[in-house]
Amino acid sequence: MGIGLTEEHLALAASVHGLAGRNADHAALAGQGLLGLHLPEGCGGQGYGLLELCVALEALGERRVHGPYLPAVLASAALAWSGTARRTLITGLTNGSLTATVALPPDRAAWSADPAPSASEPAAGEPAAGEAVLALGASDADLFVVPAGDGGWAVLDRGDVVAEPLDCVDLDRALCSVTVRSVPADRLLGAVPVRELAAVLLGADACGVAAWAVATAAHHAKVREQFGRPIGQFQGVKHRVAGALVALEQARAAVWDAARTLDAARTAHDSPDDDDNADADADADAERALTVAVAAVIGPDAAVRCAADAIQVLGGIGYTYEHDAHRYYRRALSDRMLAGDPGPWSEEVTRLAVAGVRRRMEPDLPDEAAPVREAVRAQAASLRAEEPEARLGRFAREGWLMPHLPHPWGRDASPLEQVIIHQEFRDLERPNLGIGAWAVPSIVRYGTREQQDRFLPRTFTGEIVWCQLFSEPGAGSDLAGLSTKATRVEAGWSLTGQKIWTSLAQYAHWGICLARTSPEKSKHNGISYFLVDMSSPGVVVRPLKEINGDEIFNEVFLDDVFVPDDQVVGAVDEGWRVARDTLSHERVALGDSWGPGSRHTDMIRTITRLPPLRQARREQAGRLWAEGQAISALGLRVTLSQLSGAGPGTASSVRKLLGMRHAQAISEFCWSLAPADHYWNRMILSTRAFTIGGGTTEVQLNIIAERALGLPRDP
Repeated sequence: MGIGLTEEHLALAASVHGLAGRNADHAALAGQGLLGLHLPEGCGGQGYGLLELCVALEALGERRVHGPYLPAVLASAALAWSGTARRTLITGLTNGSLTATVALPPDRAAWSADPAPSASEPAAGEPAAGEAVLALGASDADLFVVPAGDGGWAVLDRGDVVAEPLDCVDLDRALCSVTVRSVPADRLLGAVPVRELAAVLLGADACGVAAWAVATAAHHAKVREQFGRPIGQFQGVKHRVAGALVALEQARAAVWDAARTLDAARTAHDSPDDDDNADADADADAERALTVAVAAVIGPDAAVRCAADAIQVLGGIGYTYEHDAHRYYRRALSDRMLAGDPGPWSEEVTRLAVAGVRRRMEPDLPDEAAPVREAVRAQAASLRAEEPEARLGRFAREGWLMPHLPHPWGRDASPLEQVIIHQEFRDLERPNLGIGAWAVPSIVRYGTREQQDRFLPRTFTGEIVWCQLFSEPGAGSDLAGLSTKATRVEAGWSLTGQKIWTSLAQYAHWGICLARTSPEKSKHNGISYFLVDMSSPGVVVRPLKEINGDEIFNEVFLDDVFVPDDQVVGAVDEGWRVARDTLSHERVALGDSWGPGSRHTDMIRTITRLPPLRQARREQAGRLWAEGQAISALGLRVTLSQLSGAGPGTASSVRKLLGMRHAQAISEFCWSLAPADHYWNRMILSTRAFTIGGGTTEVQLNIIAERALGLPRDP
């Protein structure tokens, strides 16, 4: 998916792609209204917002459209934000009769937690009087947006500045140095968030660059053959391209979220002042600053990584001047340089997070959500009034535990209803079904009504605890290679084999088990899905001590274990289909929870208890927070896609991959800060399992590469 999620955004992106493909110049972009997407209609704009502008910028970035478009829309956004009477200038930028250049000094010290400068010194990050500053745009532009001291900005005419063109690593982008001669009082704009606007718009352009790089690398990996097969079949290449796509999706989520907060802030800025809402406005400003800083850390870096990976996959041809790869790499470097060094942006993320600023990831729901919410809220209040035991019974009977399931096991809840239930039930602690949450949907979908009646009600009330008898010593990630045998006997089957890594098997009442019923059939056929009573004769469980001292994993030995016919789920020999359904729920569940103690909020709680961090540590903490917040934004985007009727695609694999690696990085960082802390001593060991369980990192990368990018499957 691109930055845009809605049908309107997808149509906009397609339209801009088509226009850019016809080599549209600046006048053509203006003629199609793209210079004013984000501006009020009264100024000749289209009346949309920065999010729509980012959708267009991503499409233009993918085509590497050059010219004065980006500085023009950045300047007009700044002018519109200022609230001063600049309609003539905005209109000129919108219709293309005026061009603009925007100064973006590379020094980001103003955003770190350094002490404020003295009154006699310029603010950190602002140029001293007469100092030349870097600017995005041509030296012969009509308008120049420049810092004007005290955190303010000004819009000047060409005669008010001295501008000299600069060489740039990006061969298709004009840069210049700007020295201010004078600042007329009527050209002051006030404290406009120019740097924030620039970071987000450049981030959108960077997403387009990254999208081109991923698509180009994937295409080359499909058609380029070496050693008798496409290079995309080699895992080293496959994982590099899949990893680039993961970085792109994370960047899109971060830029999308920042654009949304800027739009909300602009709306609030244009509203009449209300002293009663001063605290709320301050909170919104802080939240906006946090999301923008996250986008500045994640977005441009992703483009550099993806463009570099594309050159690597292309090989020698990617390093030639004739191929476009170097131009996209140059553009990615330019975007990152202009958006600002990610280091100080990361420090700003840490400063805001330590100060208590948080970004709540809540979907904006349509009007039809109101009556649904009213009904769910009434049910939640009724449940809240119950005694715990009675409440648990109602959770099970009324379908609140897994509301997406059909009646009577769930509530057949739509994605919209599921979101509202999640919101309204936050303070109602619903029991964790554990492995049962993976088994139940498969029994609902493939089981008989007798199996459903027998197992599901007692699973919901906690009377049945489940384990998963899938992995074997010789069949872990390659699960279809299992060797446990199921032999036909009178009225059922006899199971013999060994399972391993079986979580909580020593406490489980029942297990979902895969065994081979027809060894003469192909690898993925001839497997059946059984429900095994863990108290059956022949079942032996041996706990395995893990590196953190726990005994959650187990070996399970099945020695001629009898399973009756009525405990086979689905058709005999077609258990792989049922197993895939179970595994899909496993990956979604793992991807949603990231594991205990691994969230970036835990990291901040630790930091607040420690002495002030050194700069390098502040930057590292900020990057980790930014990654975590972008993962949360990605989750919200998946929710919104499902609300619109679209499927999550490979989102479960992307989110699991990001979440598990992020959990490990958080644990390693926090343990390095507090090696004597019992909690982090435990977590640095526990999180080692996160990139193995539920499908290893390598398997997830294969899934992403093959299903999302169409790379050839392993032989």
